[in-house]
Amino acid sequence: MIESKYTNKGSDFSETELEEQEIMDAYSEAVMGAADRVSPSVVRVTTVARSKNRTVGGGSGLIYTEYGHIITNSHVVHGSERIEVTLNTGEEYRATVVGDDPHTDISVLKIEPQHELRTPEFADSSRVRVGQLALAIGNPFGFQFTVTAGVVSATGRSLRTMTGRLVDGVIQTDAALNPGKSGGPLVDFRGRVLGINTALIRPAQGLCFAIPSNTVREVADKLIEDGKIRRAHLGVACQNMVLKPETVEKLKLNSDRGVMVASLSDGPAGDAGVMRGDIIIALDGEAVETVDDLHRILNEERIGMECDLDVIRGSEIFKISVKPSELE
Repeated sequence: MIESKYTNKGSDFSETELEEQEIMDAYSEAVMGAADRVSPSVVRVTTVARSKNRTVGGGSGLIYTEYGHIITNSHVVHGSERIEVTLNTGEEYRATVVGDDPHTDISVLKIEPQHELRTPEFADSSRVRVGQLALAIGNPFGFQFTVTAGVVSATGRSLRTMTGRLVDGVIQTDAALNPGKSGGPLVDFRGRVLGINTALIRPAQGLCFAIPSNTVREVADKLIEDGKIRRAHLGVACQNMVLKPETVEKLKLNSDRGVMVASLSDGPAGDAGVMRGDIIIALDGEAVETVDDLHRILNEERIGMECDLDVIRGSEIFKISVKPSELE
């Protein structure tokens, strides 16, 4: 008896080929579903130079409030005389800058829409995992809404902004990114915002970045409220760290997480004796489990205040007194 290689009579595909096709169909459905959910919240940002009355650039943006607040990159709108926002419906509006934070490459614009706008859902960026699906969405080079798909290839990266400050906790993805997508969202397969894409550096193969959503929301809320951000500054760049079980047990810690000092600049932490490789686990008794925690605790009230850092160095915990300065 001769067995057919086809699963069904009249079929042109083997069982393996059908399974592969089903996987691809499911993947395509996930991508299309995520794009459909977030696309009403993605806008085009067009800028005109102060020196010459001509379009000099632009990028993408993301609707943040139904009343017309738009998030984009600081470098997209920096130095612009006029800013225009185009919704996915084709509606065009003049925009003003509510607040700008070059230190995180985040800017908040405001338009006066004639109706309530649709806002996206934000994911918790501290829960982003390497390998998960990521979609970079925007409006590159003036074309219509576009989507590129990839995966999260790394988390906890540091990226230097145009001010020279390192933004911590940055998400790295292999989803293709070009300058026109800068300011648009990086989303998961549910269409939830993982971060805001940034093309501060020329994308290299496998090296595209997004400012994490938790940082974006914190910065945007503060810019909307106050128009600017004052920050306490330690002079460290950190990355999230999972401690070894034996370290947690030996030091009797309540958590297996902290942030490792990846580098130091001239500043309070280095002056106080903090060293590269130290793992910060608390500041003034507040647990520091992620870079987001450290940023949250280092608010403007901490500027000039004597603070205690709990750090792990080697196999011991040290308490280091430090006085944060204001980030310029």
